[in-house]
Amino acid sequence: MKINEIYNLAIKMGIEVDFRGREGIEKLLKRKKEKYEKLSEKEKEEFDKEALENPYLDSRIYHIAQDTEVKKVLAGIDIEPAELLLAKEIGGIDLIIAHHPLGKGLAHLADVMDLQCDVLNYYGVPINIAEGLMKERISEVARGVNAINHQRTVDTAKLLGFSLMNSHTPCDNLAAKFIKDLIGKENPERIEDLMSLLKEVPEYKEAIKIGAGPKIFTGNPENRCGKIAVTELTGGTEPGPKIYEKMAQAGIGTIIGMHMQEESKKEAEAANINVVIAGHMSSDSLGMNLFFDGLEKRGIEIIPCSGLIRISRLDRK
Repeated sequence: MKINEIYNLAIKMGIEVDFRGREGIEKLLKRKKEKYEKLSEKEKEEFDKEALENPYLDSRIYHIAQDTEVKKVLAGIDIEPAELLLAKEIGGIDLIIAHHPLGKGLAHLADVMDLQCDVLNYYGVPINIAEGLMKERISEVARGVNAINHQRTVDTAKLLGFSLMNSHTPCDNLAAKFIKDLIGKENPERIEDLMSLLKEVPEYKEAIKIGAGPKIFTGNPENRCGKIAVTELTGGTEPGPKIYEKMAQAGIGTIIGMHMQEESKKEAEAANINVVIAGHMSSDSLGMNLFFDGLEKRGIEIIPCSGLIRISRLDRK
């Protein structure tokens, strides 16, 4: 596979499991195209045209040093200059794949957060309330990433001659769908049952060994789960603290997430919502692994680094 084929596969896999469905993605892209057509010529020059085809602007190709067949990939949750120097030391690396956004993808992190509105709506939160509450959080994230040195790693990749890309929301979508399907199949009654279920997922099982396994942030093991919502495994980053009261009103009893700020934890607790944090690096690894299995099937070697817990499900069949 060539780099563009790998990138397109990531986007395709993300769309296939997106909470909005393929029809929802098509509507989203159609709306963007219609807005683009109404822009002035100067505005069109400044417009990020990838937005017309890619619903996940936090996932990009940043640099292609050599567009040849990819045989060996160095992959990690966070790729920084240190990992690029590691790639040089290893040798023979055709492509470096990060999970978390870099460069332009990081600058556009807030653009994917509308997905959370649809996820919340899927679980019963009225869309007008979800959009109203998420608007403030999306704006906060956009301001937060504004000051970051986005191009640091991208510039280093160019200087060292490495091809570089990342897949963020597509892989998070894969992780969310995996956990959603697992819960739907097993239907855990109590939090302790949910915890036992998560701990059997290979990535979480490995994370336990290094002290980073699933944890109960609010509630206790004896609590009944009620409606379990996988609302905080995809959509850019976690929502703001004001959403939890509305989630409780929508009948959500338990949420599963990757990470949670203290203020959000307090608000979820006040709303009597159980919070199970599956783990950040381990959940990111789960989504990346589901994508990387698709590459491994095509003969590409994956070398994990930077927090990636590589589990191949091809070995388990």
